[in-house]
Amino acid sequence: MEPIDLHNSLEAQELFEHHTIHVDAGQSAYRIDKFLLDRLPHTSRTKIQLAIDNKFILVNGKSTKPSYKVLPRDIIQIVLPTPPHPAELLPEAIPLDIVYEDEHLLIVHKPAGMVVHPGYNNWTGTLMNALVYHVQNLPNNPTYNHRPGLVHRIDKDTSGLLVIAKTEFTLVALAKQFFDHTIARTYYALVWGEPVPTIGTIDISLNRSQSDRRVVAPYADETKGKRAITHYQVVQPLQYVSLVKCNLETGRTHQIRAHMQHIGHPIFGDATYGGKQLVKGQAFTKYKSFVENCWEIMPRQALHAYSLGFTHPITQESLFFEAPLPTDFQMVLNKWTKYAYYHQLT
Repeated sequence: MEPIDLHNSLEAQELFEHHTIHVDAGQSAYRIDKFLLDRLPHTSRTKIQLAIDNKFILVNGKSTKPSYKVLPRDIIQIVLPTPPHPAELLPEAIPLDIVYEDEHLLIVHKPAGMVVHPGYNNWTGTLMNALVYHVQNLPNNPTYNHRPGLVHRIDKDTSGLLVIAKTEFTLVALAKQFFDHTIARTYYALVWGEPVPTIGTIDISLNRSQSDRRVVAPYADETKGKRAITHYQVVQPLQYVSLVKCNLETGRTHQIRAHMQHIGHPIFGDATYGGKQLVKGQAFTKYKSFVENCWEIMPRQALHAYSLGFTHPITQESLFFEAPLPTDFQMVLNKWTKYAYYHQLT
């Protein structure tokens, strides 16, 4: 049997997952195995090192070593095995933090680290697996495969509130409210720097990046993307970072993350959108250690879906829910607050 050309054959394309990463111009030298661990969710460092050893990972078209230090503007190509997955959504007895529930809908506070719905390398252990165990006969959404009752979603490493429909009528009614932009959603984000003006609107279209399909990119030409609108307000400037409140008028994939990167203030800790490097401040040993300690406490993007407001499809009551910042976010915010206070006095 002839060996498979892992980078070119059609057979390989069916068996393997492909990624291309264009390294930022400001990227500091960083071991490639650690660099990829931050950017490939649900992939272990051992798996990355094995892929490098087997020449499944190329840098600028050439094979590399796990110890290679990533350089600005490197182009990294990755081919990783795609595992088999179940054909149906399996119920799993996973605990849920339910904020509100009636016979028509429920509000769930999703923790950071939980994937919302099954997908590549995450066919079990998701919020959907937990929901189909907790609620019988969730309505199917033809727009979303393996995602019954799901009206909207948030990223794996974003915490916060989600509304789930328990009946088909509720699903359609809530979907219309999202389409009409009448659902109020507020997020809190810790971003690098202080956006100017401190209250503003980001209105630029987003679509999948042509160089890396895992991320979205801004498009000045509206015909090439979908219009995305984020209203933001600086709540608390903290020396080199700021706590920002974001209200979504639209709900595109990675909208806040891509928008904040676009205006030069990526979300703190967001490895995919340029936030897991020293964007502000000097790389002195003490300051760098402080920032790295923050990343150890919260090894994810500092983004939280704080509040959700909408009209109940059946009772027509105005409902509003809030979820406090999770522990890791609050701890990092406290550290930056103390840091800013100390440096104002010195």
